[in-house]
Amino acid sequence: MTIYFYKAHDDYGCFSNFSRHAIEIEGQTWPTVEHYYQAHKFLGTRDEPVMVTIRQAATPEEAARLGRDRRRQPRPDWDEIKPQLMYEAVNVKFLTHLDIQQILLDTGEEYLIENSPVDYFWGCGADGSGQNHLGRILMTIRGELQASRPHTHPSQLQQPNSTS
Repeated sequence: MTIYFYKAHDDYGCFSNFSRHAIEIEGQTWPTVEHYYQAHKFLGTRDEPVMVTIRQAATPEEAARLGRDRRRQPRPDWDEIKPQLMYEAVNVKFLTHLDIQQILLDTGEEYLIENSPVDYFWGCGADGSGQNHLGRILMTIRGELQASRPHTHPSQLQQPNSTS
């Protein structure tokens, strides 16, 4: 089965970058992954001061609007670094919030797809041909979480006390 997600208020909405799960990176708290992601487009550029405005945006939608403003020039290495930056932010989100970490783990081995009709990089796009990088990042993080969980071998389970 494939699990589709998109809007923060839908089923599996916690997988969305717009979900209200704050992250702390390098001593700064960001209201959502979207706030962090959009602001970091401008790190090291003449538009760097807008990072504060984006971090303080009231909603992730507002943060996205500010970050997508075409009058601002993103950093020159943006296309190269954005997948790693997204991975780091999403990883912190799922390491920080154990409730949604469990939701991610409960998806088992299911394929995760950001069902965005407009985003062909992070999502699947309107026709399903998108690259689904956000879904792939979530599946990678899920695999890392699964691998880090202690595995109990059946021989390590405590046997019931037979003398009672």
